[in-house]
Amino acid sequence: MSDANKEDDFQTDHLEAMAEETVDIMEENDELQALIEERDMLKDRLLRTMADVENTRKRGERDRREAESYGGSKLAKDMLPVYDNLRRALDAADDSQREAAKAVFEGVELTLRELIHVFGKHQIEAVMPEVGDRFDPQLHQAMFEAPLPDTKAGDIIQVMAEGFLLHDRLLRPAQVGVSSTPA
Repeated sequence: MSDANKEDDFQTDHLEAMAEETVDIMEENDELQALIEERDMLKDRLLRTMADVENTRKRGERDRREAESYGGSKLAKDMLPVYDNLRRALDAADDSQREAAKAVFEGVELTLRELIHVFGKHQIEAVMPEVGDRFDPQLHQAMFEAPLPDTKAGDIIQVMAEGFLLHDRLLRPAQVGVSSTPA
C-alpha cells in the first residue's frame, strides 16, 4: 500500500472518529440541556411548594389568632340577654321596691358588675350611644324613625339597648330610635 493510500485511510479514519465525537458531544449537549430544563422545572416546583407551605403556615397562624380572639363570640352573644335582663331588673325598680328587697337588688347589682368585669377580661365592650349622638350604621341599628322637633335627621332620639363589640367586631348593634325630622 502506498503512503498516499495510508494517508487517505488515516485521514478518513480520523474524520470518522471526529464525526463520532461531534455526534457524541451533540448527544451529550442535548442530554445536558434536558437535565438543565428538568433542574429548572424542579427548582420552580420547589420554590412554589415552599411558598405554599409558608402561606399555609401564615394562614394557620392567623386562624389560630382569630380563634383565640373571636372563638368565644357565640357564648358572648348568648350572654348579652343575661346582661340586658339584669339591667332591666335594676332599671324597673323604684326606690320603695329597692328598699323593701335591698339584699336582692344588691345581689343583682353585684352579679351585673361581675358580668361586666368578665366582659372586660375578654375585651367585650359596650357601645353606649347617647341621645343626640349621630346614627352610625356600623354600630347602631335603627329600630324606628320619628320626627322630633329640635333634632336633625339622623340624630339618636332614644336608646333601647346597648350594643357590644368583641375586640373590633360588632357582636350586637346598639338598638336606637332615630330622628327623621328634615333639616
